[in-house]
Amino acid sequence: MSDTITYQYNKSSALKKSDSSDELFLAKYSEVQKKNAQCFFWGRLTDPYTTARCLLTLSNVVQSSFNLSPFQLALLKDPIVTAGNEKIRFEAFSHCAGVYARVDILGDGHDGEFLESGTTNVDFNQPMLSALSSIRKNENVLLSIGQKEVGLHRENEKVIERKVPLPVKWIKGLTSVQMYLSESEKVHSFNRLQALQLFKTIPTGKPKTDYYLLIRGGKPMFSPVKSNDAITIGGIHRLKLIEPLLAIADELRVFPHTTMQATTWQVYIGAIRFTLSLSRDTWRGFSGEGAALESLIEDIPAHWVELVDNYSYANQEFNATLLAVNEGLDLQKIENITGRLSAIGLLGYDLDENNFFYRRLPFKLSRIMSLNPRLKDAEKLLFEGKVKIISRQDDKIEAQVEGSGVKHIVILNGDKEQCTCTWFSKNQGERGICKHILAVKKLIVN
Repeated sequence: MSDTITYQYNKSSALKKSDSSDELFLAKYSEVQKKNAQCFFWGRLTDPYTTARCLLTLSNVVQSSFNLSPFQLALLKDPIVTAGNEKIRFEAFSHCAGVYARVDILGDGHDGEFLESGTTNVDFNQPMLSALSSIRKNENVLLSIGQKEVGLHRENEKVIERKVPLPVKWIKGLTSVQMYLSESEKVHSFNRLQALQLFKTIPTGKPKTDYYLLIRGGKPMFSPVKSNDAITIGGIHRLKLIEPLLAIADELRVFPHTTMQATTWQVYIGAIRFTLSLSRDTWRGFSGEGAALESLIEDIPAHWVELVDNYSYANQEFNATLLAVNEGLDLQKIENITGRLSAIGLLGYDLDENNFFYRRLPFKLSRIMSLNPRLKDAEKLLFEGKVKIISRQDDKIEAQVEGSGVKHIVILNGDKEQCTCTWFSKNQGERGICKHILAVKKLIVN
């Protein structure tokens, strides 16, 4: 083994790195001014009945919990509402943050005017739920979305929900969800009859073991027995949340994550799309997954992130790969920047469009540390000089990281990572890298 190699981690100098071509392109957006309109959208819903059914299902997701106490249930709100690029999106989590749901009202689902793009967060109380429950087919219903409120307007009734604080847990959950969505691909598509028959095979109760989606005899079914090419689903009883929508659905599509860390189910009903993402297990909330940590390793100048935030606001939707290719930018750098915007809740992901979409939330890079404690701990380890590279040969790196009364060994060998800490032993990298591996990677990259 070679002698210990000492690396000096200098965050301030790392932040000064730049690339002139990236800087030149991003500079175009330095003058973008975000408008401060009070109203984002006002118009008629073309299919109010379907929209209401989907929003009620969204509310049912919010009222669901699969591992929280009654006290914790009272701490979270619903939903996040975004208007922009001719789409209206309602997003929410279950109280345990292990289920993510979104209602997308696409172009033909509304007939109104987008005065400005924007995002707000309201709480659907009983008057709103009652109004949604009583909406009939072909009824004339108007929707208004503003900076401080969301309104539902009917012939003899108006229900207004006021803006409420956005829970920090939800911002953390949004980060992991969009990372998992961007790494998911469609595997199955079922018509209404197939979807209804499939959901009849969901077991009763709350199974404690995994179930698998497989095709047998040309028919889809859920089975407790794993087979080749089956999709793994933990906490399958959570899927029952979307079962009421299947009776009016045109299509159901299934998007598993590449390593089965989540499964996403999209229900299509005319111009309305309902998305449901399930975490790997019922006890795993999206807010604790650490899926974005890899994209936060390399230090990026703060003003670059701000410029891409301006770009996102100006375009509302974009494909990161096409942006990099068309403008001759470094793809890894773009991914690192979008990772930071995602980490503070500003970017979501649309599976059908293969695009990021923008949420108009406060731009606060300081949130990254508070929302990612493992990143904060890794920075502390580096600042205190507790990370040492023991050896480095080709693609294999061995490092020593001081812990509380113990020295952990980190080994990076190509795409394989190992650490002797309890977190890694327990999760094997499935819930994001541990703070020790993160610290070593930051030391090497920066």
